[in-house]
Formats: sequence, structure tokens, C-alpha cells
Amino acid sequence: MDWSFQLYSARNFQPWNRILKLLAECGYRQVEGYGGVYSDPAGFRAEMDRNGLSMPSGHFSIDALENDFDGVRRIADALGVRMLICPYLMPDARPSDAAGWRSFGDRLAQVGARAGRDGYGFAWHNHDFEFRALPDGTVPQEHILSGAPEIGWEIDVAWVVRGGVDPLPWIERHGARIVAVHVKDIAKPGEGLDEDGWSDVGHGTIDWRGIMKTLRASTTARYYVMEQDNPNDIDRFARRSIEAANGF
Repeated sequence: MDWSFQLYSARNFQPWNRILKLLAECGYRQVEGYGGVYSDPAGFRAEMDRNGLSMPSGHFSIDALENDFDGVRRIADALGVRMLICPYLMPDARPSDAAGWRSFGDRLAQVGARAGRDGYGFAWHNHDFEFRALPDGTVPQEHILSGAPEIGWEIDVAWVVRGGVDPLPWIERHGARIVAVHVKDIAKPGEGLDEDGWSDVGHGTIDWRGIMKTLRASTTARYYVMEQDNPNDIDRFARRSIEAANGF
């Protein structure tokens, strides 16, 4: 498997040329982009090329996708991105009821239609808030998926768990929608206190071996993206995570 790496994980460990060299040496073959690496797409692409890395997927804000799709397209084309992923909705922009989330799903559907016309894939990336119950007992992720039935889902398994939900039924029920996976782990009790409670992949509390079995059986996900939101040692995280993941 060609493991990918979400570059947001390394945002505090510059310069990027060192990070890309590290990732290549660890055995990663792909990276996933985010806004912090889009200022010089041609230059970043050249550095990836030097290290034998590609960027098939990238995160782009809802604002950029809705209001500057041509700009998104220029960045994506320069970097080789074919799967555009909307990663987040700021707290003050989040709807408070089912109707609001269905409306947001419709917005994503419109972006997805535009992306599809231009030859890109498009997906939504979850955090934990999509699994917090609304007043009627439903959860936002249900309405996002139903409101945008043609778009994909980049499932962040650890955020699903932090949302208080078992990810396995969601993977089994919506496997056809899952196009990418964030491979992330939650620290054991008393560990990861200076890493926001996250862990190196395979060294935490998530049963990644079992989850990978379900993902392979229920989805056709093409991108498996290693991530840690706040590592204190990027070299250790990158190396230990891919070593563990190669055994899943």
C-alpha cells in the first residue's frame, strides 16, 4: 500500500524540504496537502518530485471551493491533486438543526458537481462535531451525506471515535462513499498529554488492525493518510506510524 501523510501534521517542524525528505526515507509515497503548502505550488511540486512523492489529494476550505474554484483548480493542477477535500466548518458557521445541515450538504453537493465537471473527485472530511446529536436525536453527518449523495467521504476514524460513535457501523453502511481514510490514533489514558491526547498510529487505543480489515472489505478507498494533529516529535511520529501501519 502507498501510505500518504497529511502535511498539516508537520506544520510546526519546518522547513518543508526536510519534511519531504524524511517522509520519503520513511517509505511514504504520497502526501496530502493543506493551505499551508499552497503558496508556491510549482516550487512545492518540484520538491516533491525530488523526493519521489505525489499529492493525489488536498484539503481546500469551503470558502475557496465556493468562491474561488478557479484558484483551487490552479493550485490542484500544479501539485497534481485530483481529489479535492473540504476539511472543516468553523464553529460559528455550523448549523444548529437538521435542516441547516441538509442545507450545508446541498452546498457541498454543488461544489462536488462543479468539481466533477472539471474532472476532480470531491469529498467531505469529518471531525467530531458531525457526530454530536442534534435536538431531534440525529447527527449532522447523516444530513451531510444525504444532502450531498454524489460526493465522497474522507473518514477520520479517530475523530469519529472522539465524537462518541463506533466507526464500524458507519464504515459498513457508507462504505461506498468512503474514498479516503485518515489513519490517526488516540493516546492511552495518561499518555499524549502534550499532544492533545493523540498517539502515534498503532501505539494508541484504536483497533487499527480490525478497522483496516473492515475498510478493505467495505470500501474502495484509494488514499490512506497518516495524521497526528499535534505531534511533539515529527520524526518519531512519521517513522513509528508507518512501521506499525505496514503490519495492519
